[in-house]
Amino acid sequence: MATMTATKTEPNMTEPKTLESNVTELKLTEPELTDHGALWRQEWADAQKTKGPGLKGGSVFYRNIEEELDLARQTGGGLPLHLPSHTMDFSTCDVLGLGQTGALREEFLKELDANPGFPITAGGSRLCDGTNRYHDNLEREIAELVGVESALVVHSGYTANQAIWSTVPRAGDVLVYDELMHATALAGMKVSLALEQKPFRHNDLDHFIEILEELKEISPLIKGGKRCVIIGVESYYSMDGDICPLREMIEAAKDIFPNGNAQFIVDEAHSFGCMGPNGGLGFLKDQGLEDEVAVIMITLGKALAAAGACILSDNTIRSLLINQAKVMICSVVPSFPLSAAGRAGFRVLRSEKAQKAREYLHDLTLFYLDTLTSNPIYKKANAKGFLRMPVHEDGDWHEVPITHIVPIWCKPKHAYYLSFHLVRDGINGTPIVFPVVARGEDRVRIFLHAHNTYDEVKFLVKSICAWAEEMMEIEASGDKNRLPTAARLAYDLLENK
Repeated sequence: MATMTATKTEPNMTEPKTLESNVTELKLTEPELTDHGALWRQEWADAQKTKGPGLKGGSVFYRNIEEELDLARQTGGGLPLHLPSHTMDFSTCDVLGLGQTGALREEFLKELDANPGFPITAGGSRLCDGTNRYHDNLEREIAELVGVESALVVHSGYTANQAIWSTVPRAGDVLVYDELMHATALAGMKVSLALEQKPFRHNDLDHFIEILEELKEISPLIKGGKRCVIIGVESYYSMDGDICPLREMIEAAKDIFPNGNAQFIVDEAHSFGCMGPNGGLGFLKDQGLEDEVAVIMITLGKALAAAGACILSDNTIRSLLINQAKVMICSVVPSFPLSAAGRAGFRVLRSEKAQKAREYLHDLTLFYLDTLTSNPIYKKANAKGFLRMPVHEDGDWHEVPITHIVPIWCKPKHAYYLSFHLVRDGINGTPIVFPVVARGEDRVRIFLHAHNTYDEVKFLVKSICAWAEEMMEIEASGDKNRLPTAARLAYDLLENK
């Protein structure tokens, strides 16, 4: 089966692409035998090689580790670090294209020029002479921009969530959180002083209310306003691409706990920079809810295209984190280059370029959903369960808020098959399977970006539907041992090891 390929010109590195330039920038060619996935497949195949049997009689320490890793390898679940081989990006977190277009680099170099003699070394932890005037000014600028008392810049979203969830909930409090909260938040909860922790079904307002009412009835200290319910949600959910019904949750929590002892912590990793007023300041700002939550976590490595994260709160929470968050106390401060990249990202975020990129990304997402779902092959594959988009099954994306996160759900094992196919066509589709998601919810996660063109999106749809058509042909043949072409190339490597 021939694989599709495409040619395109280099993107403009200083200006965001307009709708018109994106429509004409990429020209699809006739199918050719170009295979972009050979390196990716080899890396995957190498990662599936079992190693435990070769360590018989060796160190039990390493043998036990390898034997545990072999459990995943035996089912094709060994995870390698892939070197880039794609020609079209539908996976990275650079959603506004600030990295791809060079806009962040340009502003970052200006920041370096404005700070001659800048230090490379971090110097120490925040409490041990690591905090300098540059860090202090950066955090004050972010706090003023977003409209909060405090901003604490840390190395990553993991650091931020670990600090928040291990420290903010106090002994006797209860954690109530969406079952699809990010793994980094769940890791923080595991070492929280709040031992009682209750998940609610994803975005299920009724179940959320049911849990709050139950807590009010069974806990006199919470009912009396002596202890708190700490509620964790995300604005945009990174694996499903749907949006939290936060306003309704806040209203319900206020009604059930009028003493104000139900407090929200919101992860805005995937929404900050992509939406909202005054430079894309996020979901909470867009909804006018920023004063209704206790803590906001934002990352600097997605829409801002830099690295690190920031904890937004009042000064009470700031003091608590500085004094008791071990992950901050025991870590050196973010280095100057990391902080400077974040500062540059915030500046670009407020530019006209970034605003045009946000508007374009929204329009591109609508175009993708329209193009994919109107394809007759998609309609057949969707009816047979080969391709699904649960968040968009109602077809109302022109009437409701949407995100740039548009995963394709597949049948079990098919996420890898679709990924092999996309990578062969030059698209970096990422398979997401258990235990990252629940069993039976395998998917390929697709991110749309402001640096993607309309023709690239057409090509993505064409590739997805070509794979689905092949899968339906295999099903119709009745041959249960037959693999789709791109997957066969990958599994042949296993057989030839």
